[in-house]
Order: sequence, then C-alpha cells, then structure tokens
Amino acid sequence: MPESLAKIRNIGVMAHIDAGKTTFSERVLFYTGKTYKMGEVHEGTAVMDYLEEEQQRGITITSAATTCPWKKWVFHLIDTPGHVDFTAEVERSLRVLDGAIAVFDASEGVQAQSETVWRQGQKYNLPCLCFINKMDKIGADFEMSINSIRDKLGAHPVCLQIPIGADSTFEGLIELITMKAVYFKTEKLGASIEEQEIPDDLKESAEKWRHDMLEHLAEFDEQLMEKYVHNDPVEEELIHKAIRKGTIANKLHPVFVGSALRYIGIQRALDGVGRYLPSPLDRPEIVAHVPGDETEKISVKCDTKKSFVGLAFKIIADKHGDLTFIRIYQGTLKSGVRVLNATRNQKENITRLFKMHAGSRDIVESAKAGDIVACVGLKDTLTGDTLCDTKHPVMLENIKFPEAVMSMSIEPNSASDRDKLPQGLAALRKEDPTFQYKFDPETGQTIIRGMGELHLEILQHRLTRDMKINVKVGRPKVAYREAITRKVEQESKFVRQTGGRGQYGHVVITLEPLFDESGSYQKQVEFENKIIGGAIPREYIPAVESGSKDALTSGELAGYPVVGAKVTLIDGSFHTVDSSELAFEQAAIIAVREALKKAGPILLEPIMKLEVTIPDSEYGIVQGNIISKRGIITDSRIHGQLRTIDANVPLSEMFGYSSELRSVTSGRGTFVMEPLTYEKVPEQISEKILAGY
Repeated sequence: MPESLAKIRNIGVMAHIDAGKTTFSERVLFYTGKTYKMGEVHEGTAVMDYLEEEQQRGITITSAATTCPWKKWVFHLIDTPGHVDFTAEVERSLRVLDGAIAVFDASEGVQAQSETVWRQGQKYNLPCLCFINKMDKIGADFEMSINSIRDKLGAHPVCLQIPIGADSTFEGLIELITMKAVYFKTEKLGASIEEQEIPDDLKESAEKWRHDMLEHLAEFDEQLMEKYVHNDPVEEELIHKAIRKGTIANKLHPVFVGSALRYIGIQRALDGVGRYLPSPLDRPEIVAHVPGDETEKISVKCDTKKSFVGLAFKIIADKHGDLTFIRIYQGTLKSGVRVLNATRNQKENITRLFKMHAGSRDIVESAKAGDIVACVGLKDTLTGDTLCDTKHPVMLENIKFPEAVMSMSIEPNSASDRDKLPQGLAALRKEDPTFQYKFDPETGQTIIRGMGELHLEILQHRLTRDMKINVKVGRPKVAYREAITRKVEQESKFVRQTGGRGQYGHVVITLEPLFDESGSYQKQVEFENKIIGGAIPREYIPAVESGSKDALTSGELAGYPVVGAKVTLIDGSFHTVDSSELAFEQAAIIAVREALKKAGPILLEPIMKLEVTIPDSEYGIVQGNIISKRGIITDSRIHGQLRTIDANVPLSEMFGYSSELRSVTSGRGTFVMEPLTYEKVPEQISEKILAGY
C-alpha cells in the first residue's frame, strides 16, 4: 500500500445496463495483476459478478469492491449495477467515491440509465472520466456519442483520443496529447501495445481534434493559454496539468475510447484515472455536524492523525456475521477497537478489518483516511450510519434512497419456513435500504416492497435459494399514493374524563395541497405552526406535528399514504391540569382524518420514464402498444437501423412488459424504466382500484 494518500484513487465504474461496464472492470483486474485469467460476463465467469444470480443473468446486481495497484497508484474500484431496479447500489457507492469512470456504448451514446447514474454522480459533485466502449460494434459512432454526452448530460467532454476506424474496421486509437497512433495486440489480450506515426489519411482529422482539445484546456492554465494563442508547441506536462485541474473542478470530462471486449484502450484509460481523477486529499472538506444539533457544524478532513470518522455504506449478510463496508474519511481505524455509531448513539466493536476483492477478502490490522474497507463485529449499524471515535461524536449527512414503487405478497410454505421468514427478511432489509416489508394483520400476509419486478424476483430468489426459506408470492402490486384537491379548516377536541386527571387537547388546523414547480404533487408532507399568543403551549406543538404526520400515513380512500399535503396549526386551547402531549397528538390525528374526508381526496399512481430500443421496422406496433398502456410518447430517435422511444407510462400497465416486447420484436427489443413522478389516476380506473380495495 502506498504511504501517500495522494496515490489513492477511490473510483467507481458506472453505466447503462449492457454498456460493457463489468467487462471493463474485468480487464482492469487483469491488467493490474489482480486476476490471472480474464473473466467474461457472457460466459458467467466475471470476477466482479460473483453472486450466482449475477452469473446466470449476465448482469450486475450488487456493487463489488476491490483494491488493485496500477503503476504508482492504488485504485479502490467499485463496479456498480446498471439496472434501474438496483439504483440504491449505485447511489450508496457514488456517495463514498472520489471519482468515476462513465462507460458508454459507442453505438448508442447516452442511454436512459446513463442519465440517471450521471445525475447521481453530479449530486455528489463527482469528477468523471468518459470511456466510449464497443467501438468494434456494428453502428459504432464516436462523434454521435460525444454529442450525446454534451447534449443529454450537459457535460463538457474533452477528447484525449480518437478511434482509428469503427465497427469491423476499428483497430486502435490516436493519442491527441502525444500525436501517436496506438495499436493493441488482441492475440496477446491487449497486453502488448505498439505506438506508430499517425496514418496520413487521419493526420488532418487528428490535428483538428487536438486543436479543439487545446482550446478547451486553455481556460484552465494561463501558460497553456499563452502558448495556444501564439501557436507555440505545448509540452505534455502542461496538458496533463490543465486536464487534471479541470477534471477535479468537475468542469471538464476527459474522453477515452476503446473496446473492452477486444482489449483495446483499457490501459490508457487507467493512466487517465491515475493522472486526472482526484485523490482523497483533492476532494473538498466534508461538513458534518454534532449529533442531535445540525446547526453546530464540524469539518471532516482527510487526515490520518485526527479522530476517526467513517460511513457505513453497504452491508452483506454473511454466515460468519454481517460484513459492513466502510469509507474512512478521517483518522485511522484499527481492528479490535470500539467505535460510536453516531446515528443510533450505540457503541460497536470492530472485530476484524478486511481489504475486499469482490467475493474474497484479506485481513488487515488497520486502515487510514481515504481507504475503503470491510469489517465484522457491528451489530446495530445500518447503511448510511456514521461511525466515529467514541470521544469525538460526529454526524455525516445520511444517504437518501428512492422510495419503493412496487409491492407483492409473500407467504411461507410451512411452519418451519414461517419461523425463519422474519429473520430472512430482516437480513435482506439490512443489506438493501430500498427493500421494505410489513405484516398485514387483516390478510395475514407479509407484503414486500421494492424498486421493480426484477428487484422483487431477485429478493425472492435470495430467500429461497440462499436462505432455504420456501415461499409463495402473489402478483406484484403498485404503491399508489393519495392526495387532496382543496384547502379545508378543521377543529377537533380530544377530551377524556376518567376520575382524577383527565385528557384535554384542542386544535384548529388547515389542510391544503402542496405542489412543486412543475405543478406535480410534492413527495413529502409539511407542518407549520402559526399559533401566536400561547393558545397552545410550545411543549405540545411537536406532539401536534407528530399526530398530524402520523394521520397522513394512511389516506381516506384506500389507506395509501398521503403526499403533497400541508397541515397548518392555527388555533386551539389547553387545560392547565388535563392537557398532555398524548391528548394533543390524538386531537391532531382526529382533526387531520376529518379534514381528509372534506378535502377532495384523489388517488395518485407512479409514472415511469420508459426508454425502449427496437428495430426501426417495429416502430408502429411498439408505439401502438405503449399508447394502449396510457403511455405518452415524449421523444423518438433513429440511429442506424435502431429506433429509441422515450415515453411516460403508468407503472400499473407495465407488468410483464418484458415478455410482451420480446414477442412483438422477435426478441430484439430492450427497455429500461425508472420512477419519474406521481400523477392522478383517471376516474374510471380509480373506481376499479377502489372497488378492488
């Protein structure tokens, strides 16, 4: 391990499903000497896809972490999933990284999930390199890919390389910094690289691309600007310095090119990771706060000598005890010490520390700021919890995960399965923050909720195959919401006299709808206190807020949670002896429930953003199919023989869509979808849903 933090790179690989992300990661492991045999996704032998489910499906489900050396640097690499159902895996990985490599399919450019992961990365201000992969694929188009990065992502791509050929003629790349043509020997798995002069027919094009590159970089270095303006030769070191400065500031995104499957371009992209992406020292200080007081800020620095601060960002249930992944932001963590879980105010023991390599691990005695490690021994820690020195409590910002949009019932097959089910579900919940479950006493069923059909199906397989719990599952259900359409005022009293001290709470509230800038209902509910003159003492206000929000967790129409509503406390009264927090909480619950009946309640349904890629010849039938599902087509683009359709479609209409699309396109159509918003359910459909309820 390098002593210097400046040599560490915490990076993630992110992309749309099937852009070649895991193949890219496998090549990285091979070239860095971490594996001696090249794993292949299509053969089910990828190291980073180490779960049985991943190998069977050829997709990444959990983010796998590994540590590998490259030249003078050490990379902590996380390969994240591309499928939208596993968006939580991407979210929590990006939260703890310092930089990322975004992989794009050269024949598709930016796709739906590329936009989502890019947005997630930008939320954490994550510097990013771009790798245009699959240049050997039919329909590969380098310029189209660059334009789509610029137009769709609002990014600032700066090409450091251009491809030699495309499709079946793709054979290497031109380095615009050194102005050399680079060829990779495929028969030697790309380990042998040959540099030559640029072919005559490509010299003019290479000069033009280099000119564009220097023009972009000039704004990041005055010396380079001067040389560029006066047409003087520019030294390589000056170019590297400007690229690094712009990349770390997240104002430009260096672009590399190649084909992971044909071993072309990976090593040069790795050089780019070391040269241009930030070390933990280059990232801005994190602003944390004192537990329980968000106003008192604490600065967390990447300094090994300060007190320990880390974030638990992933948990894997293991037969030897839960394995908790930690990103260390400050100080040093040793095995055998006690730490404080500041989120839950619990002390925890770090029994052992490991450096991870996908499914295997190496024991280490200690780890420092900037490291990503796994440990065993933590009992009460969950994803997103802050761990710190027991004498210096610190609270980092938690990770926010998207809400589950789909649910289905699950029932154990036998009495022994019934006994094991709660433990199995609790283990899955600990691992996956977007998975939720609850027991419904009315039906006697357990309801599980997740991000989509694939997500729920894989969770079910985890229960049956990994945990040996046999279960029957019901048809997936949609997570509807309720909202209100008008503002109402409501008064309510909670009065109980039972001899001796009674209960007295009296509130007057208004309940009104809340919309965001786009005119859609907001996702959350709000509470405002407008009491003046002490009509209700201050100590009872939190109880009114708690009761109000509690009442909104179950709506008037069908018991779905209410969203986009605001409760305002405007008046009330109290009794000097009989008033209590309980009385005011109950008064608020009664008031909100009565107000919901009068506020014109409606049903909302989740709307999904759908992207379908099909042969252009099938456009008519697929378009008609989407419209029949109450879908609204927002865009349609042709690229070569393929057409991409963007649409907004209600989730309730999308069950079983994968098999429908396969049958109408003879297996050649693909789609991805992600949650977009909630919208009002049409009247006649709402009536059917409520009749079923």
